[in-house]
Amino acid sequence: MAISRPHKSRRIARIQVFAISTLSVAGIINYIDRGSLAIANTTIRADLGISATQMGILLSIFSLAYAIFQLPMGILLDRFGERLVLGAGMFLWSVTQAATGMVSGFTSFFAARVGLAVGESPFVISAVKTVNDWFDVRDRATPMGIVNSATTMGQAIAPPILTVTMMAFGWRGMFMLIGIPGLILSVVWYVFYRDRRAVSLSDHEMEYLDTSGQKSDLRNDRTRISSAQWLGLFRMRTMWGMMLGFGGINYTVWLYMSWMPNYFEAEHHVSIAATGMIAVIPFAFGTVGMLISGIIADFWVRRGSAPIKTHRTLLVTGLTCSAICTLLVPYIPGAMGAAFGIGLALFFTYLAGNSGWGLVQSIAPAEIVASVGAIQNFGSFICASFAPIITGFLLDRTHSFHLTLVICAMVSFLGALSYLLIVKDPIVIGEKKQLEGVS
Repeated sequence: MAISRPHKSRRIARIQVFAISTLSVAGIINYIDRGSLAIANTTIRADLGISATQMGILLSIFSLAYAIFQLPMGILLDRFGERLVLGAGMFLWSVTQAATGMVSGFTSFFAARVGLAVGESPFVISAVKTVNDWFDVRDRATPMGIVNSATTMGQAIAPPILTVTMMAFGWRGMFMLIGIPGLILSVVWYVFYRDRRAVSLSDHEMEYLDTSGQKSDLRNDRTRISSAQWLGLFRMRTMWGMMLGFGGINYTVWLYMSWMPNYFEAEHHVSIAATGMIAVIPFAFGTVGMLISGIIADFWVRRGSAPIKTHRTLLVTGLTCSAICTLLVPYIPGAMGAAFGIGLALFFTYLAGNSGWGLVQSIAPAEIVASVGAIQNFGSFICASFAPIITGFLLDRTHSFHLTLVICAMVSFLGALSYLLIVKDPIVIGEKKQLEGVS
């Protein structure tokens, strides 16, 4: 049964609109930047004399460095807030992206990919923390769905935009130009956004924001997680289940984002220009999956379904269906048919992915949402970092994507099992429970 709750003030509504709008634009820019190397894959390999295995390393080192830097970013966000940390991150990733246009070989390209990963590492966790801070629990899945769908929209529009830009200015000019929008947005975010702890809220506003039952004074330094509590998160069954489960999501996303254009070129003999248009289809499916996930989750929660149960259901269903679709991709004839098959796989992957972040907000206390989200992303991107390099290695030896897609489907299915069998109980941060690793 739906429960009545306080109305939000106009000020809260304005903050919500600004935050979600800016984060959505940042998400589009973020994933256009991430997709640039995949679009220029073949051209860069020919220009710099890089093998498929070396390209796999360049694609993988981003996700590996991204994973490693999730850990300090979670702590920094819980300590210093998303205004400063995300603003600095956007500035760094944009500068690094522009500098990528000046690389001279594999080593400098390697360094540029690491810099891009460090800059982008606070984005998703900042979005989770922002939504957690400024939305009631019954309203969080939809704004997270909007932000997450913006990232998939970035992936969808990246291929044609990047392809046209590369053909007009070369791959070096492409990298330089796409770094500019992020620089502008980093200034906008830092100047106009304010963390919740920096805003003096009325009792009515506090009542609306605390309807979730996770009442905590985010301005109180005593709510910050201690080093012992943070380390204790790694000893929790639930935390490991979330890392492994989300790994199934990010492995699939990173495989398709990194190698899908090359897949169409190699398996279906599609030109670079045509690939840029066909690649729009799968990520458009993903955008729809993100939005639908948020709407479904909020609908169920508002009608009395437990948030944790709601998100686990969507996670298990989405990952299982994604695995089935990925297995079928090699057997679908034609480039357009394959694009729709990959699109269905990504639809279900992102249906699960949005609920992965909804689960973080539901299963963890408000004051450690960023830390829990960062650890989840750390584990998942460790898993995802293997996707590009395994693909490049197998491609050099088998000249086929078939085995890589089978491996991807297996990882997705294992992710579903992780959410079904391992992720059970809420995360508790009492000092004694944390030190004992109780979940």
